[in-house]
Amino acid sequence: MNDLESLAVVLGERLSARGEYVATAESCTGGWVAQVLTSIPGSSAWFDRGAVTYSNAAKIEMLGVAESTLERHGAVSEPTARAMAQGMQARSRAQWAVAITGIAGPAGGSPDKPVGTVCFAWAGSEGGCEAQTCRFAGDRAEIRERSVRHALQGLIERIDACGRFA
Repeated sequence: MNDLESLAVVLGERLSARGEYVATAESCTGGWVAQVLTSIPGSSAWFDRGAVTYSNAAKIEMLGVAESTLERHGAVSEPTARAMAQGMQARSRAQWAVAITGIAGPAGGSPDKPVGTVCFAWAGSEGGCEAQTCRFAGDRAEIRERSVRHALQGLIERIDACGRFA
């Protein structure tokens, strides 16, 4: 079992203990988080659904991200990540949702948002939604893998701290 699968097992244990579900909204990771979660036997007890919303149109149509959010902040931004997570949470039976949107490269970066910029959001069972921007080094595969790991670790940390998550 690799470290991503180990994180998925821990996440599944946490969710199962609470009787809760998670859903994913992914862009630059292309469904990798959902794939890791569903590779765990029994994940149907705690994984609800996932969406790969690579284009802006998909973010708008499938997750309800406001066009104005994308125009004002761009697809790779904390406001967009928050809207993705909250949109997935509202469109699923999951108490938890994670969203990832970023620039995995090798092209597409800018001085303000270089390759490796990835925005995350975690929407929680108690109504909170936290966002974070990271800058990961490496090639496309490394950036994507680091993003998946960070998303899973973020979910575990937030579930563990649920009493403080608001």
